[in-house]
Amino acid sequence: MSKQLSMIAALLIVLAAGCKNQQTASNDTATPAGTTTSASSASSVSNPVQASALSPEDLGTLGAQIKKQPNDADKLLSERGLNEQSFAAAIRKVSEDPSSAKRYTAAYKKAS
Repeated sequence: MSKQLSMIAALLIVLAAGCKNQQTASNDTATPAGTTTSASSASSVSNPVQASALSPEDLGTLGAQIKKQPNDADKLLSERGLNEQSFAAAIRKVSEDPSSAKRYTAAYKKAS
């Protein structure tokens, strides 16, 4: 499971970098899809207040900890009021903003 979380985090970072160019090229078509994604992400977060309270740096550090200690992934997430789905949703939200994605990546690399 924790390997999946690490892979999801890495994939979302790559997607965020790729989406940066796409958003600036087609803002009209990206807006409705972005709205739908945000709504579905928010509904999948079990504790939206806690998940949104985590900064991109906090999420990056948590992702690196999960990578280092994959057997303790559930414990690390629950200490912050998250589960696998809410963590993935929080990372998706961070990946929507290029500057937040860069902050996440920097924290992840620093903690690795």
